Amino acid sequence: MTDDTGDAAGDDPPTSDAAGDDPPSSDAAGDDPSVRDDEATADLSLDRFHEALEAEERPVATASEVARRLGTTQAAARDALATLVDRGDVDRIDVETDPVVFYPSDWGRLATRERIVAFPDRREIVVDRSTQFTRARLSQFAYLVDTTGTEPGTRGYLYRIRQEDVWAAPFEDADALIASLRSVLPRRYEHLEEWIRDQWRRAHRFRLYSHEDGYVVLEAANENLLGNVADQHLDDDHLRAPISETEAWVNESAVAAVKRALYDAGYPVEDDRDLETGDPVDIELTTDLRDYQETWVETFLDRRSGVYVGPPGSGKTVAAIATIAAVGGETLILVPSRELADQWRAELAAHSTIDPADVGVYHGGTKEVRPVTIATYQIAGMDRHRSLFDSRKWGLICFDECHHVTAPVYSRTAELQSKHRLGLSATPVRESGSEEEIYTLIGQPIGADWDALFDAGFVQEPEVEIRYVPWRDELARNEYASADGRERRRLAAENPAKIDEIRSLIATHRDAKALVFVEYLDQGEVIADALDVPFVSGETPHRERRQLFRRFRAGSDAGTDSDDDRVTAGTDRDDDPDAAGTDDGLDALVVSRVGDEGIDLPNAGLAVVASGLGGSRRQGSQRAGRTMRPSGSALVYVLATRGSSEEEFAQRQMRHLARKGVRVRETNVAE
Repeated sequence: MTDDTGDAAGDDPPTSDAAGDDPPSSDAAGDDPSVRDDEATADLSLDRFHEALEAEERPVATASEVARRLGTTQAAARDALATLVDRGDVDRIDVETDPVVFYPSDWGRLATRERIVAFPDRREIVVDRSTQFTRARLSQFAYLVDTTGTEPGTRGYLYRIRQEDVWAAPFEDADALIASLRSVLPRRYEHLEEWIRDQWRRAHRFRLYSHEDGYVVLEAANENLLGNVADQHLDDDHLRAPISETEAWVNESAVAAVKRALYDAGYPVEDDRDLETGDPVDIELTTDLRDYQETWVETFLDRRSGVYVGPPGSGKTVAAIATIAAVGGETLILVPSRELADQWRAELAAHSTIDPADVGVYHGGTKEVRPVTIATYQIAGMDRHRSLFDSRKWGLICFDECHHVTAPVYSRTAELQSKHRLGLSATPVRESGSEEEIYTLIGQPIGADWDALFDAGFVQEPEVEIRYVPWRDELARNEYASADGRERRRLAAENPAKIDEIRSLIATHRDAKALVFVEYLDQGEVIADALDVPFVSGETPHRERRQLFRRFRAGSDAGTDSDDDRVTAGTDRDDDPDAAGTDDGLDALVVSRVGDEGIDLPNAGLAVVASGLGGSRRQGSQRAGRTMRPSGSALVYVLATRGSSEEEFAQRQMRHLARKGVRVRETNVAE
């Protein structure tokens, strides 16, 4: 072969994956005789070209960029690219602001392949067209930050490896974790692996254990840790006395505070205390678990603590009941409201063999302490009731809607310690960013990827649409323009044009039961009057509220087990005084924040968020979750006044859902 580049490309392309069987002459390699063109050409397969594009983080690359990424000369890279062009694997184009650039010819082939790009310095991993294997592996040690795309199989995923993810990774040692990481990434990243090993060591530096004389001991891996880290970050009243150079006697009432302080310092504490499980509880699960629920329970039993994180309808409550049965000891269930306490009692009856006499409810109206006790956070956190809960040897404490734990009024309940601590939440995110505190006080997250549940059909993925509503009332528009601050926010939320939009949406989806969410009571009354439907708020008496929810359920598939994790079985009991006279159904309800969580409100086929967009990301998830169920349509419309701060609030809430794989679209409503 001569040094003519046309001969190097050849009219008759070679059949091997290499750029050619006959190497071009060394002249093509430029002035550096140490670089042989046949080696450079052989290295440049289509896959190697893809790697160069990934390294450049661009869809196209010049010959010089390919040469730099593959460690060869520009001339050799150019010749090899010419061969790929002739084979039809790569196309080239001349652009005005750049030299000749090359890109894959068959983008369809590229698009159907899984692509994984690691950014080790940021500890981030981007996966396009991910396989179930890759996502399952990454979920063991990485946090899903964001998703892109709309259809299953086309989404891109952004993962971040945080220190708390390494601390909670379900592996016997750091080598097993690193092996799992290497099975996913295209190559090894020494710096990232060393950081992971360091975090793993941190997670095994301190532990709590029970001394044979009954008190709690904090043990450090070495003298320096106890003398420096512990002394620096723990308060004087946390430790009662030193025992040895690596051990100290812990004040019993300060166990939770010790764990939190050391976690904040970057040293999660292993809790190996021999805590009591209480008297045995006779309970067995009567409902079959899905595979992922079984995994949740198995993982929890291995760790003895954790938070089940999954969308409404994924069966967190049933999984929690299965956990209660597996632990088999006295259980305290903490909930944010009286309504939710009553629902838990019904759920236990519906899904287990527990004797109703063994279930007690402890709140403002009823105070029963039984082997399984359901109490509100507020009551359990009060000083005059704490001694009662402290004196019980709970084998399991279950924190339902556990994002409440970090709120000041409820935080004292987290000081209650038990052998097992379980949290439940659709999304434990709080706007203060205190989800780490939740994991410190209760446990690390355990849960399925929302997107995986959608793809598997366990939960119907909601279709979320933000609809930007214009001002149609000139007086309302002018009033908004002249207002400021909080008043502007309220006026945007109460835009009168939203009423017509709500009517239109309900008419379009006339076969779906509809929930309309509002932030302001006056607006709720106005919308309810316009639609001629009831309005349920915190001011609605409990008896009337239960009646309205029961009427809303009438005629729907209320017997399913998907109603926001809370089955309606048991709510129409013969001994319920509100059950009579409620056979007339309701197709729509207007609800205030009382509908966000903790009530026996069945799922709807249609949810319209008319106001309340200044709320939290968690609130957006809760409201979208009202439409999640195993079958049927799932529609969420978020109404935002065009040109107001509601636009930003709506996009912020919905971005949180998009990160979980929920499709979100935007529409401008006509004037």
